[in-house]
Amino acid sequence: MLTQNKISEAEQILQSSLDHTFFSWSKQGGLNPLNIERAEGVYLYDRSGKRHIDFSSQLMNVNIGHGHPAVIEAVHQQMKEVCFVSPSMVTAARSKLGAKLAEITPGHLTKTFFTLGGSEAIENAIKLARLYTGRHKIMTLYRSYHGATYGSITAGGDPRRLPVDSQQLPNVVHVQNPYSYRCPWYSSSAEECGERAIANMEKILKYEGPESFAAILMEGESGTSGCIKYPPFFWKKVKALADKYGILTIDDEVMSGFGRTGKWFGIDNHDIAPDIMCIAKGLTAGYLPLGGIVVSDKIAKAFDERVLPLGLTYSAHAVSCAAGVAVLDIYEKEGLIERAAETGKYIDQCVADLMGKHPSIGDFRNTGMLGCIEFVKNRETKEPMAPWNAKPHEMGVMAKVKNKIKELGMFTFVKWNFLFIAPPLTITRAQVDEGMDIISQAIALADEEVY
Repeated sequence: MLTQNKISEAEQILQSSLDHTFFSWSKQGGLNPLNIERAEGVYLYDRSGKRHIDFSSQLMNVNIGHGHPAVIEAVHQQMKEVCFVSPSMVTAARSKLGAKLAEITPGHLTKTFFTLGGSEAIENAIKLARLYTGRHKIMTLYRSYHGATYGSITAGGDPRRLPVDSQQLPNVVHVQNPYSYRCPWYSSSAEECGERAIANMEKILKYEGPESFAAILMEGESGTSGCIKYPPFFWKKVKALADKYGILTIDDEVMSGFGRTGKWFGIDNHDIAPDIMCIAKGLTAGYLPLGGIVVSDKIAKAFDERVLPLGLTYSAHAVSCAAGVAVLDIYEKEGLIERAAETGKYIDQCVADLMGKHPSIGDFRNTGMLGCIEFVKNRETKEPMAPWNAKPHEMGVMAKVKNKIKELGMFTFVKWNFLFIAPPLTITRAQVDEGMDIISQAIALADEEVY
């Protein structure tokens, strides 16, 4: 039981945060955020002592779980040596991390420019692609998210870009996804949907002039747009299409990288290598801010005798790089990538069982441990339980589902008619069961809206 002093401290922390800090993607009035005191493994503990199971790795980045002592020790040791040097200087942590990334990334990706997060990675990848090719247009998918800065939010198709798109990055061209559950071309299979998506992509390239495109930018595996799975051949055909017209491929692995999909990177599920890869999130598992772009040796060589006009004060930050080295070591030593693949299969089984009990579940899409349940009012008509880009007053029963999940002691991402399942890769089967029981109780509310 909390003492009065403890209650007062918790209330003071909450009120000060509400009074003096902004919260992302939210109307600022009426917020009641979780007031977190500590975290360990797959659990968060708020200041009232309540435990919350983390079923979305916060924002799909805390892949190794919370509070891993090896990362804490690595950061501590680095800070004792040197906390910061100019990005024009070298540290051992920078050297080790760059070499390790060259080893684990696919194909001929050999050289990294470090950023502080995913949005910066996307910005610099677009800039570099344009510099290297001398072209200006970027093709991306409508159902995608690539960051929140002006350039990266334009590149994504997520509707969060709409309030700011009067100042959007020019020369971004969006095309439809191969979203087989709701195929824009009314296809009869995922494969047919994928073929029609590729045909549409080439058609748009021709309309826009393929010689004007610097890059095609896609997520390694779809994330917060609903984990929309690519047909098995899709990435290969995109790469072939890009090569046909001399266009670069940029692979956004900010969310799908570092074991999340049961492979080092989401694109590894498709057996190809991009020209540029954007990384962040799982690179340090969220312990410290760090991102980057990893480029092919061919692109890197182009700047041997030419100035690279990219720069950030905190690029290759020593402490962040030390955290990255430690986290990559944990993935390997603890077998977390293989574990993600196996746990993902178990999650698939669990959700299949839920589908038998809950008629509100229309579809479940999952790769490794990057999964999303899509809720519908009717499985035949596929009427969504909440509309695409639903405003708060349009969320209906999904708002109740979200609140029930929080009440039962779970943190996860609920968006429109989507509920995401992406816990830390360290989660046990017993903990998966614990989370699935909470989800089952909450989505029983949605079942009442099924007709």
